[in-house]
Amino acid sequence: MKRSAIRMAGVDTPIIPTIAALVRDNPGTISLGQGVVNYGPPAQAISALPGLMADGQLNKYQSVMGYAPLLDAIRHKLLEENGLSLGSESLLMVTAGSNMAFLNCVMAVGDPGDEFILPMPFYFNQEMAIRMCGCVPVPVPTHADWSLDVEALAAAITPRTRAIVTVSPNNPTGAVYAEADLRAVNALCAKAGIYHFSDEAYEYFTYEGVRHFSPGSLPGAAAHTLSFYSMSKNYGMASWRVGYVVFPADLAEVMNKVQDTNLICAPVPSQLLALEALKLGRAWVQPKVQALAAVRDMVYQALEGLEGLATFPRTQGAFYVLMKLPGLDDALAFNRFMAEKHLVASIPGFAFGLSDTATANYQRLSYGALDAATVAQGVQRYVTAVKDWYGR
Repeated sequence: MKRSAIRMAGVDTPIIPTIAALVRDNPGTISLGQGVVNYGPPAQAISALPGLMADGQLNKYQSVMGYAPLLDAIRHKLLEENGLSLGSESLLMVTAGSNMAFLNCVMAVGDPGDEFILPMPFYFNQEMAIRMCGCVPVPVPTHADWSLDVEALAAAITPRTRAIVTVSPNNPTGAVYAEADLRAVNALCAKAGIYHFSDEAYEYFTYEGVRHFSPGSLPGAAAHTLSFYSMSKNYGMASWRVGYVVFPADLAEVMNKVQDTNLICAPVPSQLLALEALKLGRAWVQPKVQALAAVRDMVYQALEGLEGLATFPRTQGAFYVLMKLPGLDDALAFNRFMAEKHLVASIPGFAFGLSDTATANYQRLSYGALDAATVAQGVQRYVTAVKDWYGR
């Protein structure tokens, strides 16, 4: 009898297509759901691609690790911006997005039954990747302001623990974890003999003077730290699928096995675009982050209309607001109501592990994907929908 793999039964259905279907079925719905930016890659980078692809040798398989000029550019970026100096202890690999890098690394270090600690709420694709590999996600609560509870993380370590995962700036909360906490987690991993998986996909998206910190830059961190980065958010390259990971050199053989089996090499046109984008650098991205900061201020001001009904710590990163509303029996019913009656959509918190919907109805709003005027209209619809649902 044909059947799917047993391990897949424990993997949740992706929430993004579910919400996208609600948007599609209710024309005119403004989606505050998907976590992407509202701009694309640099126009000059795209226009350079046809000439760059004229090299016939690029039609052949390229290096498993990545296109050599791109690797050089990333190494320079990591040194200048993240404080990571790649020497004999750590290696760099380009992947088809940082989600793939994460899955590669779980496969490289985890055996069925091994545990990966995830601060709550977690990024759902990472929890899914862990389950797909037959490993066990271990959710650990954070503080009320979404900051890390290092003591709780330490208490969650068992003999089966393989890694602690941190995402900073965070999806879905927007929290930027304090340098002191990231240092403490990294030291905890070193002491316990486990890995620190540091997801830094939103590294450029910080506000109010808050700075991003890369734990892989710490002395001695190279031996146990895996650092994940993405071109999807900062350079508007979500569909081009380019990410990269810095990993301990002693994992080289297993990482090559995984990459060569899954991908062989990241698509060359995408790698060429990434190289051209990196030539423009963070200076190209920064004005767009500043524009998002203004949108962010507008969003928080609009959400003040829900004071007394909703709570939402004002975080300093990414482009998300994670809101706590009174509990209900069926969280998706609330999302259907919003789309059908008020033409607005958000992502329910149960997708991020906040599954006790009877106690609290969490919703993630993304303000990065749309122009400022549409975001303003969408947030106003959201405020109206919340008040309507809860009879305020």
